[in-house]
Amino acid sequence: MRRDPHRRIRARRGAYGIPADPAPLQGSVARYARLILCVLLVCVAAPRFARAQAPAQASPQSTQTEQTTTPAPPDSSADQTGTNPSTSTPSDSNDSADSDSLTLFPHSDSSRYWISGQGNIILQWHPTFPAKYSGKNSLKAPAENDTSKVYTLFLGYELTSTTEVFLDAESAGGHGIGAAFGLAGFTNLDVVRNPTLGETPYLARVMLRQIIPLTGERVEEDRDEFHLATSVPARRIEFRFGKFGMADFFDLNTFGSDSHLQFLNWTVDNDGAYDYAANTRGYTDGAILEYDDHWFSARFAEVLMPKVANGIHLDADIARARAENLELQAAGKRIAHRDGTVRLLGYLNHADMGNYHEAINEYLDSDKSSPPDIIATRRQGRHRYGFELNFEQEIVPDVGVFGRLGWSDGRNESFAYTEDDRTLELGGFTKGTFWKRRNDRAGIAFVANGIVAAHQQYLALGGLGFLLGDGGLTYGPEKIFEGFYTAHLWRGFFASFDVQHINNPGYNQVRGPVTVPGLRFHVDF
Repeated sequence: MRRDPHRRIRARRGAYGIPADPAPLQGSVARYARLILCVLLVCVAAPRFARAQAPAQASPQSTQTEQTTTPAPPDSSADQTGTNPSTSTPSDSNDSADSDSLTLFPHSDSSRYWISGQGNIILQWHPTFPAKYSGKNSLKAPAENDTSKVYTLFLGYELTSTTEVFLDAESAGGHGIGAAFGLAGFTNLDVVRNPTLGETPYLARVMLRQIIPLTGERVEEDRDEFHLATSVPARRIEFRFGKFGMADFFDLNTFGSDSHLQFLNWTVDNDGAYDYAANTRGYTDGAILEYDDHWFSARFAEVLMPKVANGIHLDADIARARAENLELQAAGKRIAHRDGTVRLLGYLNHADMGNYHEAINEYLDSDKSSPPDIIATRRQGRHRYGFELNFEQEIVPDVGVFGRLGWSDGRNESFAYTEDDRTLELGGFTKGTFWKRRNDRAGIAFVANGIVAAHQQYLALGGLGFLLGDGGLTYGPEKIFEGFYTAHLWRGFFASFDVQHINNPGYNQVRGPVTVPGLRFHVDF
């Protein structure tokens, strides 16, 4: 099995509503701009002095890692034109090439450098929905609409056959419905919640990839913005260091991880109970160590946590704040000789976290003039941990099912992703092969999210989280149904229709249900 070569990077969600200091950001942008310019000059000049590396002859045996072993990708059929070259006319060949190309410009498999990009625009709307009451962090009950925009430039350079460097610049703008408050499973993964950040371009990723061969056997690997080598050792160690998104490498799923061509909801594309380390924009600094051996992979990450819940700045003092993440992955054809993958994930976060029980007790011992405040109970050295089961299974070619089961302890505050302690997800995905639209895709998914009793009581007493706070709570699991259809228009252009129906938004039975239709326009180049 192979990774979907056309999986786009999941743009991230934004922050708490804590104002960001613009001065450090502007200084960083200036430094990043100079760094980007230097890398571009290297990418342009180096091919004149260095011979581009030709891909090594790949073994017919397939490796079972994230790069080469997730279920046969939905886009793999795009390589089959169905045209006989000996009988087709030049016009037919050009039309076929346009219909099968999924980027505006072709990307070389032999050049040392990589340059690509994407743009993603999402428009969402919801009608007025019933709500017995609303609070500061509620999804707005009156009808509203909003648009988000994300643009990314991906740069990479292959220093040697085993060493690669990457630099990505990004701009995220626009807004989400309700300013991205009031839902654990928010409807748009591209949204940045902190409006003070604006659309100023920023450096999203800067990382080094080092491959350490453990065997002479070679296997093919799809080339993309994170992997430049087209042939890698079947058994190897990989090391990544720098700035990246945890969701770029952990909790992936071929059928449910892509907000640019697949689902849009936070808790469909990711495990909502996986409180993975990230700043406001969804990125962190750290290192990933991965071992790959044919059908099995293990990856471990040590990364930085934000200084405050979902804040923009990371805490560089790893003695007090950090996150450990471990994921085990096994792939094969155990069910009906069809490709399948299972992943087991665990994480442990250390940070300056508040505690729900402590916030509740302080409120009950007070004059109750103000609601409980989780921020007032923050203490260094507190932990939050959780586990996840993630699976995907091909049923027939271009049709698959997938799911996630997530759990976190929930005693201390949700800190980096969303307010979700329990999650169950099931979904299905198909390509348009059956109706002669092989580059189209469609999917449906159901997610049920929940929180622990102390978190429920905290919200019921009027407490605010970084996402939720209706001023009260009549608890019920947040249930989300999502369906989408993505049509391939021409080359790298795609258009999608998405609809989400949410019962008990923000875990509140006296609010909703709410239906959120949306349109998405996407381009890859």
